[in-house]
Amino acid sequence: MKLRSPYDTDILRLAIPALGTLVAEPLYVLADTAIVGRIGTNELAGLALASTVLLTAHSLCIFLAYSTTAIVSRALGAGQTAEAARYGVQTFWLAAALGIVLSLLMAVLSRPLLQLLGADGAVEELGLRYLRISLVGFPFLLLSLASGGLFNGRQNTKTPLRIALASAAANLIIELILVVGFGYGIGASALSTVIAQTGAAVVSVALSLRWALPMLQTIGPDWAHIARLLAKGWALVVRTAALRAALTVSTALATRIGVTEVAGHQIGLQIWFTYALVLDAVAIAGQALTGTFLGAAAFTQAREVATRMIQLDSVVGVVGMVAIFLTRDQLAQLFTTNPDVVEQAALVLGFVALSQPINSYVFALDGVLIGAGDNTYLGATMVLSMLVFAGVAALAWNAELGLAGVWVALTAMMVSRAFWLWFRFRQTSWMTA
Repeated sequence: MKLRSPYDTDILRLAIPALGTLVAEPLYVLADTAIVGRIGTNELAGLALASTVLLTAHSLCIFLAYSTTAIVSRALGAGQTAEAARYGVQTFWLAAALGIVLSLLMAVLSRPLLQLLGADGAVEELGLRYLRISLVGFPFLLLSLASGGLFNGRQNTKTPLRIALASAAANLIIELILVVGFGYGIGASALSTVIAQTGAAVVSVALSLRWALPMLQTIGPDWAHIARLLAKGWALVVRTAALRAALTVSTALATRIGVTEVAGHQIGLQIWFTYALVLDAVAIAGQALTGTFLGAAAFTQAREVATRMIQLDSVVGVVGMVAIFLTRDQLAQLFTTNPDVVEQAALVLGFVALSQPINSYVFALDGVLIGAGDNTYLGATMVLSMLVFAGVAALAWNAELGLAGVWVALTAMMVSRAFWLWFRFRQTSWMTA
C-alpha cells in the first residue's frame, strides 16, 4: 500500500467530517445507554429493546441519505446543478411523509414489537415509555438524513458534522440535567433526544433550502422525482432490512438468554455501531466521489479512488481492532457498574474488536457500489449473508454457546458480505456512467 495517493486529499476532506451524516441517532442512543445504564439493569434492558426498534426503522430509511448522495453527485458530475437541487428538495417531502407514517405505525405496534423481542414485565413497560416518547422526534431524524444526503452529494460534509456534534452535545447536556440533576427516569432520556433531533432537523433543512431555492421555481411535491428516489432506494431498503433482521434476531436471542446478557449485548452493539460510523465516513466519501466520477464517465479515476478508499478504511479497521480489544473492560465499565454485565460486555467487545478489519473492507466497498448505483446487487447479496447468519446462529443456539454463539453468527455474516463485495469489485459491470 502506498503512503500517499493523489486522491487522499479529497477522500480525507470528505471522510473526516462525514461522521456528521449518520452519527446523530447512534450518538443519541450511546449517550442514553451510558446514562440509563446507571439508573438500573431493567432500564438498560428496556432501552436496548426500544432502541433496537428505533434503529431498525432508522436504518430502513437510510436510503434517504444514500440514494440522495448518489443521485445528487452524479447530477453534479454531469453539470446538472438545478436537477441536483430538485432531487434534494423532493427528498425532504419523502422523508417527512415516511417519518409521520412510520412514527404512527410504530406507536400503534409498540407493545407487540417489544414483546416480539422478548420484553415482559418491568423491562417491557420501561421500553414502551422510551419508545413512545422517542417517536415524536422520528420524522425530524429522517429530515436530517435527507439533508445529510444532499450535503454529501455536494461534497460538503463539514456542515452536517457541525450540526450533528451540536445536537449530540445538546442531547447530552439536557439529559444530564433531567436525569442526573433532577432525577427523572428513562422517559426524560428519550425527551432530551427528541429536543436535540428537532433542532438538528430545522437547522439542516433550512441550510439546504437556502442553497436549493435560487435554482428552483417551485418546491412543492414532484411525484416523478419522488418515484425515482423510491425506485433507487428500494434495493437499499431490502439490503438494510436483511442486515437489521440479523441484528434484531441477535438482540432477541440475547434477551432470551437473560437480562444480564442482553444488557451486555446492548453495550457491545452500541460500540459496534459507533465504530461503524468511523468506517462509514470513508464509505460516504466513496458514494460522493464514485458518483461524481461515474457521472462524468471517468471510469479509471472511479476505480482508482475506490481502491484507495479500501486501503484507508482497512487501516482504520486495524486501529479499531487493537484499540477496542485492549480497552474492552474499560469500555464496558463506562456503561454499567454491574460486574456481571461488565463481564458479558467484555466478552462481546472481544468479538467486536476482531471483526473490525472485515467490517472496514465491507463498509468501504459498500460506499463505492452505492455511489455507482449498484443497489440491486447489494440488496441481493445482503439477503444471502443474512441467511448465513441465520444458519450459524441456529447451530450455535442448538450447541448452547450462549452470547458467544450469537456473535460468532454476526461475524460469519460480515465475512459473507466481504466475499460478495470482493467478487463484484473485481468486475467492471458496476462502472456505468
